[in-house]
Amino acid sequence: MFTKKLLTIFLFILLVQFAFSQAKNLNVEEADFTFAFLTDIHLKPEMGAPQGFQMAIDKVNELNPDFVLTGGDLVFDAMRGNKGRSDTLFSLYKEMSAGFNMQVYNCLGNHDLFAIYAESPESSDHPDYKYGMFERYFGKTYYSFDHKNWHFIVLNSLGVTENKRYTGVFSEEELAWLKTDISKLDTLTPIVIVTHIPMITTRSQVTGSEGKGNVSNAAEVFKMLESYNLKLVLQGHIHWKEYGYVNDRFHYITGGSIAGNGWKGRRHNTKEGFVLVKVKGDGFSWEYVDHGWEAERLKKAESLPEAK
Repeated sequence: MFTKKLLTIFLFILLVQFAFSQAKNLNVEEADFTFAFLTDIHLKPEMGAPQGFQMAIDKVNELNPDFVLTGGDLVFDAMRGNKGRSDTLFSLYKEMSAGFNMQVYNCLGNHDLFAIYAESPESSDHPDYKYGMFERYFGKTYYSFDHKNWHFIVLNSLGVTENKRYTGVFSEEELAWLKTDISKLDTLTPIVIVTHIPMITTRSQVTGSEGKGNVSNAAEVFKMLESYNLKLVLQGHIHWKEYGYVNDRFHYITGGSIAGNGWKGRRHNTKEGFVLVKVKGDGFSWEYVDHGWEAERLKKAESLPEAK
C-alpha cells in the first residue's frame, strides 16, 4: 500500500511537470505574432488613390498579420475644412479599411485635423474642429491595447498653434494619461509606441531641415519610459524609410508611406510601401513591403496618349 501511494505521488508530480512545460511552451507560442504598420495613406478619390490603397489592403490580407496599425494621415486633406469634402474622405477611408481581414488601430495625422487652417470655411467652434471629425469616425486620438503580452500605445502627436498651423506636440493631458497607463504595466512588458509626427529621426541631419517636423516634447515620453521595456517607436509623416537602435535601449522605424508623393511617385526616393513586423518572444524583425503601386502607376503613365 505504501508503494502504491508513492507511485501515485510520483505520477502526480510527473503530470504537474508536464502541464507546466506545456503551459510554458504555449506562452512562448502565444508571444509570436505579426502586425502591419501602414502610414501616410492620404486617401482621396483622385489620382488612383482608392486603387492604390486597395492594393495595399490586398497585400496585407495576403500576408495575414494579427492586426494593422496606421501611422496617421489617413486622408488628404481635412485641414482646410469643407465639411462635405472631409466627410466624404473619412467615409471613403472607413469603408475601404473595413476590407482588412483583421483589426485596424488608427492613429491621427496632421491631414486628419479638421478645419484648422485659416482659409477653412468652418470656424473653431465647429463640433468637428481639430480632433472632432477623427473622433466621430474612429474614437479617441490616443489609447492603448494589449496583444499577446505586448503593450501598444497609440499617441496623438498633434496640436494647433495660435496662427492656425499644426505642430508636433504631446498635450499635458495626454502625458498625464500616459503616465497612468504605463503605471499599470510590469516593467518587463514589451512596449510599442505609434505616433504620426516622428519622436526621433535623422531627417534634419540628412536634409538640413533644422529639426523641423519632430515632436517638440518627445523627450518627456522617453524619460517617462526609462525604467520600462520600450521596444519600438513606429512613426510616419515625413514619407521617409528609416530604422535606428538607440543606445541599446529601443528601436525606431519611420515607415515610409502608402501614397508616396501624393500618389504620383516616390518621395525622398522612398518607394511606396508599408512595414511588416514579426514578433518572436521578446524581440522582433521587420521588412518593408512593396504593395505594387509604383509598378501600377508607371504602367498607367506609359499607357497615356502623351507617353506614346
